[in-house]
Amino acid sequence: MRSREIATFWRYIAGSLDRLVGILDGLGEQELNWCPPAEATNSLYTLAFHTLANAEENILGTLCGQPTERHREDEFTRCVTQATSLQDHWRDLRIRLEVALSALPSTELDAARTHPRRGQVEGRDILIIVARHAAEHLGQAELTRDLMNAASRKESPR
Repeated sequence: MRSREIATFWRYIAGSLDRLVGILDGLGEQELNWCPPAEATNSLYTLAFHTLANAEENILGTLCGQPTERHREDEFTRCVTQATSLQDHWRDLRIRLEVALSALPSTELDAARTHPRRGQVEGRDILIIVARHAAEHLGQAELTRDLMNAASRKESPR
């Protein structure tokens, strides 16, 4: 990467996204789509899918000016049978994000961009938004996984 600062942001963003997608390993349909018994919660798959879409839109689209297409509302309505397509998507997206950030000059961190929902945002703030968003949803996914595991232990006869 051209910039140590960008490399640091990328390390934290990629680490959170790697862990988030990793939570899906070995899960079946019921586990991927399970939601905690509380209002406005999301499944593990939804959390991962939404968080990857956020990173793609913000880094590739807003920060790096590449064309992206996102339907944010649809991210919360998906039910899936397996995680392999999302895991494959992450492998491809991870490379695309790293390549784009590697080519980004550090001067672009101070330049303003027009964000689709936030208005004018500096490049550095975009990376903060993505890092924070990924870490928040990683925490939610870890808690969701723990709640799902606890619920399945209650349902299983001992």
